[in-house]
Amino acid sequence: MELPVLNEKPASQGGCSAGSCGSTDDQLNHLSDEIKAKVQNHPCYSEDAHHYFARMHVAVAPACNIQCHYCNRKYDCANESRPGVVSELLTPDQAVKKTMAVAANIPQMTVLGIAGPGDPLANPERTFETFRRLSKEAPDIKLCVSTNGLSLPESVEELAKHNIDHVTITINCVDPEIGAKIYPWIFWENRRIKGKKAAKILIEQQQKGLEMLVAKGILVKVNSVMIPGVNDKHLAEVSRIVKAKGAFLHNVMPLIAEAEHGTFYGVMGQRGPTGAELQELQDDCSGDMNMMRHCRQCRADAVGMLGEDRGDEFTMDKIELMDIDYEAAMEKRKVIHQAIEAEMNSKRSQKSEFAEQIAQEPKLTTRPVLMAVATSGQGVINVHFGHAKEFLIYEASPEGVRFISHRKADLYCGGDSTCGDGESVLQTTIRSLEGCEAVLCSKVGFEPWEMLENAGIMPNGEHAMEPIEEAVMAVYKEMAKSGKLDDICLDNRATA
Repeated sequence: MELPVLNEKPASQGGCSAGSCGSTDDQLNHLSDEIKAKVQNHPCYSEDAHHYFARMHVAVAPACNIQCHYCNRKYDCANESRPGVVSELLTPDQAVKKTMAVAANIPQMTVLGIAGPGDPLANPERTFETFRRLSKEAPDIKLCVSTNGLSLPESVEELAKHNIDHVTITINCVDPEIGAKIYPWIFWENRRIKGKKAAKILIEQQQKGLEMLVAKGILVKVNSVMIPGVNDKHLAEVSRIVKAKGAFLHNVMPLIAEAEHGTFYGVMGQRGPTGAELQELQDDCSGDMNMMRHCRQCRADAVGMLGEDRGDEFTMDKIELMDIDYEAAMEKRKVIHQAIEAEMNSKRSQKSEFAEQIAQEPKLTTRPVLMAVATSGQGVINVHFGHAKEFLIYEASPEGVRFISHRKADLYCGGDSTCGDGESVLQTTIRSLEGCEAVLCSKVGFEPWEMLENAGIMPNGEHAMEPIEEAVMAVYKEMAKSGKLDDICLDNRATA
């Protein structure tokens, strides 16, 4: 079915709104009906949902009770997508106005989260006043909170009271020795505590809070920042422990540590993980535990689909001029959400049929291959190589096709007479695809085609407007048939 027009703004190419960038296995299949109902339209908890539904964060929590070596809340750049970054700090009253304005103008929005710029539970009055108001005035919006966990145990009852049934805890370690390398201090019981003692307290509070939330029936997602040489060899243990205690989803994120951000890790030259390192760790942490691979590490004031930010459309000065009829907006949202859910169910059926088809075919004995896909949505290949702001990375193998990650890319072609002049930008984009052996797009120009081939990446524009997973598998079979996958010892992910 065709989805209704959701707003007057043209679809952004900046988000991941593809209709199919999960694996061929339905991420929700093994869950209970109760949990499915809670996550099916939550873009941060469901791979399927993040292609269709939007979220927003309101920045009402300025204070933080711990210091992380990867965080600098004073930094702000309109083009920077990173946790802790905000352009506008809001009062609870402003946050409620902004939420209702966004929900009325972006009807596919389903989730309101408080994630900073500090820690929401270190700002309990501002955080819970916002939640209290929104529970009453915008009852159709899911409410979420993200926390470092230090103040979590004392807040669980209040979270349950406000019907907050989705909580994210950032847990980077379960070993105080490692924690002391990540957290220089915590502020606990009116004292600043440092070193292993601080890390031990934080870890104990996080684990206690996790257990309490699960006992209340509140869904818990655990975020972990992968820091090479610090906790990268330890996060599989973190995943095992939080799963055993009832966490629903584990999101292993790459460290962002650029010197210009002013973080300790950035200034000290701590590198982030490569794509291959991140994928290997995520695979090690998977199994029965759901792994979140579609995270965009959003700003604390992000608005829109994951991978895009429409915050500039909803600054407080603009919101004050808007005339919002939220009752009418809720009716419109209900109709649109029903249409989206019907579309999602249709796509899930198609994916299931495709997976069954692959399972019935004779098995190939070829190695896995990474491929990049340029898409702006609807689960099809529909973006010109030069217009892509990000690429979705898939792994094709004899077992089928699975979504791996996304990679940002500089906009190479602006679509005018200057298209093709940005050689340095093009080179940067091609470097971002390192480890991929093919890139699928709706069209690709002569110059990037030649440079992609020289980089060992096969450009392919033959599957425009085709379903992503089917096209990726078709290209994989073509590569196998032509003998390009005969070297079974080659694992191209090693350079990703």
